[in-house]
Amino acid sequence: MNTEKASFQSRMVNTVTSGTVLVYLIIALILLALAFVSLYDVVLGFSIMITESGAAGMLHALHAVLLTIIIAEVLETVLVYLRTNIIQVRPILIAGITAMVRRLLFFEAEILTPLRLWELGLSTLAILVLTIAIYAVSRNENE
Repeated sequence: MNTEKASFQSRMVNTVTSGTVLVYLIIALILLALAFVSLYDVVLGFSIMITESGAAGMLHALHAVLLTIIIAEVLETVLVYLRTNIIQVRPILIAGITAMVRRLLFFEAEILTPLRLWELGLSTLAILVLTIAIYAVSRNENE
């Protein structure tokens, strides 16, 4: 009776694990498609920069490049999980830093209100905390 119960539990765990892997595969495919669409957006930004307005196209291209980096880092996290069944923290932290830098680069400082200054300070603090976290993770991995 115990062997039947253990066998049933093993099959259930294998089924759930297979389902999880399938979900991660679907997520990886979606992220890959998003990365290609984002790269296309980069090309559009460069074409706008060349043909119409340099500054507007440059900002558009930079915005799209940083978004592509974020997508690639999240995709790398999913792929490493699929290969090793271990979630890597560093790519997630790098994606977070990239997102915050992207936010700061496109922070419109036309009207500096106290709320906007507070937001700028919190974004800067988030980058600092994420950088310290990457340093801590790197130290732990090297030990």
